[in-house]
Amino acid sequence: MEQLVGVHHHHHHHSSSSSLSPRTPTHPHPHLLRLPSNRLRPPDHHHHHHPHPPLHAVSKVLRVTPPFFLLLLAAVYLLASFTIFSSPAASLRPSSKNGAKLLLLPMPAPSPPAPLSSSSRPSPELFELDGGGIQAWISNVGATITSLLVPDKNGVLGDVVLGFDSLDPYLNGTSPYFGCIVGRVANRIKDGKFTLNDMQYSLAINNPPNTLHGGSKGFDKIIWEVAEYIKGENPSITFKYYSKDGEEGFPGDVSVTARYSILASTTLELEMVAIPLNKATPISLAQHTYWNLAGHNSGDVLAHTVQIWGSQITLVDETSIPTGEIMPVSGTPFDFLTETTIGSRIDQVPGGYDHNFVLDRGEVKSGFHHAAKVTDPSSSRVLDIWADAPGVQLYTGNFLNGIVGKGGAVYGKHAGLCLETQGFPNAVNQPNFPSVIVHPGEKYSHTMLFEFSIK
Repeated sequence: MEQLVGVHHHHHHHSSSSSLSPRTPTHPHPHLLRLPSNRLRPPDHHHHHHPHPPLHAVSKVLRVTPPFFLLLLAAVYLLASFTIFSSPAASLRPSSKNGAKLLLLPMPAPSPPAPLSSSSRPSPELFELDGGGIQAWISNVGATITSLLVPDKNGVLGDVVLGFDSLDPYLNGTSPYFGCIVGRVANRIKDGKFTLNDMQYSLAINNPPNTLHGGSKGFDKIIWEVAEYIKGENPSITFKYYSKDGEEGFPGDVSVTARYSILASTTLELEMVAIPLNKATPISLAQHTYWNLAGHNSGDVLAHTVQIWGSQITLVDETSIPTGEIMPVSGTPFDFLTETTIGSRIDQVPGGYDHNFVLDRGEVKSGFHHAAKVTDPSSSRVLDIWADAPGVQLYTGNFLNGIVGKGGAVYGKHAGLCLETQGFPNAVNQPNFPSVIVHPGEKYSHTMLFEFSIK
């Protein structure tokens, strides 16, 4: 079995070496804070009440002793700059007392400066999609689901996705891919190399000895442009990204869009489309949310039941690269053809589950096949996942190591599980796997439905 299953010394997701997640102060509605950008706003000069000498006094001083006036001016200037530069970062979040004071100011506060790079670079933001039944908070950083509020059997809303209170960890690489879209190629590429049209391409080895989730700065760490944001009964947000030729070592320019929408009040839909503009390239996008249907801060997910509509898995070697062999799951700890508790056989899988299931594409709903179903017995929340991709990765948060998340929650091993519909791992080097190469004139499309209900 050892050889079948493969021992996973290598991280599916960078295990962050420590709990590096910066936390904002707790707040009754963390999401209403809007989490602007990582840029500190320049403190408003008007907040610091330096008594300026009245004008007539100044002119008198000027007449009498010009040098003294210059010294005075210099002193005031120094004092002002000292106060401004040492003002606490708390000015990011004015308290209501400060807020009231701001209202009395006759002059408007200065607008924040443009981002340091180019003025067209969007800044990190959060957007709310309220469908009436479920409520999502999504950032343009990595097109990431940062919170998803879903009712339990008593109608109580709970946040069922792992994440952070601040957008910083999503941007700076300390997040273990919480909630984001990964690309240009999801999952692993063996040794960070592939050949296409007689050209060999070399990628960053960010998960030694392999490339994982698009390389060192994949689609998860970039700030997407917001193309459209619709509120109301069927709210949606559409993100766009233009991936350049040679980015992370991949060939050709690719235009990417990701659209999240809430349908029928309790289903979140994600439509991902990518169009190669001038060269053939591998493209395989995945949504990397870590689910805990009992609530993101409720502990591990080992009591959740999972059903996967996949009767085979792609076997992997000790670095989690598929060997090319496809194994039936029956009689193994990978048999989730009927609902099975995650924890019941996880100890028979060295390291935990981190495997790609070949989807049978049996049961179909509006063009999508049933990929997986997750149930939490304590809250009776149920998540059904429908998609149109050939595989789904089951990953049980094996490398979560106590990273600190929303509201100070500590995410330990198995605190969440991922069900990432995808092209097969390392498909670009496995001729017997469904191809992930997309040519100019063709369109890559991958849609997922996350349908919530009560058991």
